[in-house]
Amino acid sequence: MLIFSLSMEQLYMYLLLAAGALTVLYVFFGDIADLGEALPVFNLHVILAFITFGSAIGLLLESATELNEWTVLAIAAGVAATLDLFFYVFILVPLSSAESSIAYSEDLLPGQVGRVIIPIPVDGYGEVVLENYAGMISKRATGYDNEAIGQDQKVLIIEVNDGTLYVQAYKPWTLQRK
Repeated sequence: MLIFSLSMEQLYMYLLLAAGALTVLYVFFGDIADLGEALPVFNLHVILAFITFGSAIGLLLESATELNEWTVLAIAAGVAATLDLFFYVFILVPLSSAESSIAYSEDLLPGQVGRVIIPIPVDGYGEVVLENYAGMISKRATGYDNEAIGQDQKVLIIEVNDGTLYVQAYKPWTLQRK
């Protein structure tokens, strides 16, 4: 059978080469062309993997067996869909959840308590370390009211601006009974 005056083997080969090239381009430039927010139903990783799996299996079956083209196409599509499902469930879903679990947002830092590891001078910068679920984070810090803060003091993060923490000395509230 000929499609666009190409044999099925040639068609599978061209599809495999095109999908491979698009996959490499997507790896390098995927953040620029991310369609995830605009079209959440279409995951380009999954579509490219399906085309790659299907064309590779179709090429192998066309060259190694005597099955007719429609049977090869059906087998290739079925196996590609199965492999694609495994790829999505066992690789993409765990990676997407792992990605969000190790990241932190600077929007969540105000209100947290840290410890000064490099003293903060008046009108200057020091360094504060924070412990959270992702590990230890150290950030540049300055006094919120331009005050000096000594080493190993606990500080409360008031504001974050351009990667700099604006902090005050931390004074925990204590309840006193009369």
